[in-house]
Amino acid sequence: MPHKELLIKAINTRAEWVNKYILDDRFVNRFKPVDIQWAVTAYVKYGGKRLRPAIVLFSCGALGGDEKIAIPAAAAVEIFHTWTLVHDDIIDRDIMRRGQSTVHKYYSTQASAEMDGLNLTEKEAEHYGVSIAVMTGDIQHGWGISMLAELNSVHNVSADITLNLINELDTNVLNTLVEGEVLDIQYAHRTMESLTPLMIEDMLMKKTGALYEYCGRAGAIIGSGSLDDPSIDIVADFAAKCGIAFQLQDDLLGIIGNEEKLGKAVGADLREGKRTLIVYEAYHNANNSQREKLMNVLGNDDATEEDVNTIQKLLRDLGGIDYVSNRARVLISEAIELLESLPASSYKDLLHQWADFMISREF
Repeated sequence: MPHKELLIKAINTRAEWVNKYILDDRFVNRFKPVDIQWAVTAYVKYGGKRLRPAIVLFSCGALGGDEKIAIPAAAAVEIFHTWTLVHDDIIDRDIMRRGQSTVHKYYSTQASAEMDGLNLTEKEAEHYGVSIAVMTGDIQHGWGISMLAELNSVHNVSADITLNLINELDTNVLNTLVEGEVLDIQYAHRTMESLTPLMIEDMLMKKTGALYEYCGRAGAIIGSGSLDDPSIDIVADFAAKCGIAFQLQDDLLGIIGNEEKLGKAVGADLREGKRTLIVYEAYHNANNSQREKLMNVLGNDDATEEDVNTIQKLLRDLGGIDYVSNRARVLISEAIELLESLPASSYKDLLHQWADFMISREF
């Protein structure tokens, strides 16, 4: 079986472990009323790549641990990631997630249809949907922390390690991730001349790389049973580089991907005015006329499909697509080099394959 197929099989197996853990009745029955119960589990049931749980479990195994013990941490990062998606969908005004309705859009639509006897105006229904989504994310955030606590209470991971992982996720990672999201929003309203590639990559590291870094670190800590093993930082750095590369690939797919496979609208980043590295590179290679075309569409909610198609071609012709694709490959190459010092194992091989997959995926 080819490496990619073996990797996907390995990821899918671990996704089943994590899904079973997350959707256990002892968790799901906590959530009331039924609207909240549906909302907090919806994105999990929609599917998803489960790349973050996979890196937790692979990293645990690579440092000699039993990955089944790390399942609560793998589930916790998936739910932590999920609440950020629910809130991110509000911020970006997205109506689709993984090919289905976002939480805020689903409930605004339901409220408009007089669900459960509600009789709301269109404006009230929109606010209702956003309110449900905000509270959904709040519950998921707490849920993820409670899962981490089970490392100690269920799997006998030391209290020191468990508390360290909880504290790291809910302080450093949370604050770094929110900083990255704020910068992403702010950059969309800044001139291209005021930004640099380093600023954009730093924002990507904070917005996306920080949680991947945590996944590698958490799995490595649980696997080694220590907070001081030097290999922990190696795995964490590996995962961080892969996380930035993942976001670069995501940005590429948002421009040139298949909408059906993506489960969201291609070109949405352009309409939202995202200052991706693709746009930055193309802008700085463009002449005045090309810059004007680009800026007329960037951040324009009313841009037509034809407008978006024109800019997609422009981004390719001006080298933005190739530049970012090459940058993602460089980051993955650097990440894989970090693995050299780890002892040979099937888990090390899975980490290598996982890194390659981050920039070869088409969804």
